[in-house]
Amino acid sequence: MSEPLRFGVLGAARISGASLIGPARATGHRVVAVAARDRARAEAYAAEHGVERVAGTYAELIADPEVEAVYNPLANGLHGPWNLAALAAGKHVLSEKPSASNAEEAAEVREAAAKAGTVFMEAFHYLFHPVTRRLREILASGEIGELRHVETMVAIQAPPDSDPRWSLPLAGGAVMDLGCYSLHALRMLAPWAGGAPRLVSARGGERAGAPGVDEWLDADLAFPGGATGSARCHMAYDRLEMSCRIIGSQGEVRAPNFVLPHTDDRVVVRTADGERTERLGTRSSYTYQLEAFADRVRGGAPLPLDADDALSTMTLIDAAYRAAGFEPRPRSS
Repeated sequence: MSEPLRFGVLGAARISGASLIGPARATGHRVVAVAARDRARAEAYAAEHGVERVAGTYAELIADPEVEAVYNPLANGLHGPWNLAALAAGKHVLSEKPSASNAEEAAEVREAAAKAGTVFMEAFHYLFHPVTRRLREILASGEIGELRHVETMVAIQAPPDSDPRWSLPLAGGAVMDLGCYSLHALRMLAPWAGGAPRLVSARGGERAGAPGVDEWLDADLAFPGGATGSARCHMAYDRLEMSCRIIGSQGEVRAPNFVLPHTDDRVVVRTADGERTERLGTRSSYTYQLEAFADRVRGGAPLPLDADDALSTMTLIDAAYRAAGFEPRPRSS
């Protein structure tokens, strides 16, 4: 293995244990520093996860010469500002999605990444798991015929009212947290659909007590080749659902949980010949993602995700918000 990557983590978010700490341990990379708004919380986090040291502030962590890559799992509204700061400091950046609060800010992140010349990647980890690769292989093989329609649904039970995902100033909302996956998965089918999808219409519902914040949103899309798409999300659903269904002229293929495929690794294929279920493995999609990111940083291997892709997704998110009667998320003040 090449030299381990040296990560600094912004914040003491719970997701980091599964999304970075565990995968780094599994692949031999180092988490050298963590910073949080509350130093005591950062110290507890470092002790729990074996992080080498605690930085006093986010800025101090970004300035640390030993930190070469910054992982940003902060609240959505803090993705843009701290991605920009990390890129300005010449760091590689692995940012939780979305990369910014709106398309204008995402364009600034893209420009900063180009200027820095470092690796910037939005953490759409699902893309690196064999489940997603297999969905696309089956579509490309012609087994289910030509692409006709794709449906994605990403839904969870409601977080507490105090959760930052319900905060408009922190760029919260169902599309920001969940619908970004629904829309991104449709965008990634462009090679088999004659090009990128365009938004046709969208409907959404506001969270009670959280003006301007979407509790759910359904978007209808159309591809240049004639296929259609439905991208749905719901942040106060009766259960967890993270499904993707690709319908072709001769059959269909479905992943019951494409977002967290390590928790359900099934791919179900249905054609005139019958139905079969393939299992693609429960190794974490976050581990596959970290390997791909490291291969890019250390060896220049190609990545399907960069700051251009992040801007395209954010542009589609803003369009869905406007079509459903919401405003794009405000920048963090």
